[in-house]
Parts: sequence; structure tokens; C-alpha cells
Amino acid sequence: MKKVGGYVAFFGAFAIVLKFFDRVPRLLSWIYKWGDTVAWIIMIGITVAGLAIYFLIPKEKIEDAKEWKNENDTEGKI
Repeated sequence: MKKVGGYVAFFGAFAIVLKFFDRVPRLLSWIYKWGDTVAWIIMIGITVAGLAIYFLIPKEKIEDAKEWKNENDTEGKI
């Protein structure tokens, strides 16, 4: 889930940077129909939401699962 948050935050920040170069991603072209202020609010909101997902979701505990499997692995043991 952290990866998704990182992608969302990157996409929002990238849209903000592209706005300065007068380039708009096709996926976000519809937000400019409501005006620049609303477009800025949506781009900043996407960035903040992505950062919130990235920083507030706990890290996946893959390492703990591997340790648990190694400790509880009875295959080949007498």
C-alpha cells in the first residue's frame, strides 16, 4: 500500500510541475474545466493524499513473516 501512496503522491507532484511548463496530463485535463483554483486544489489534494497514504500506512512486515516461518518450520526436523 505504501507503493500506491508513493505513486499517487508522485503523480500529484508531477502534475503540479507540469502545470508550470503549460503541460497537462491527459488524465487530469478535466479538472481545468472548473477553473485554475479548483485544479490547484485537486492537484494539491492528490499529492497530500498520496503522502498521507505513504507515511501513515505501517510498513509491511514481510521480514517478520519470514522469521516466523523459519522458527516454525518443522520440515526435515525430527
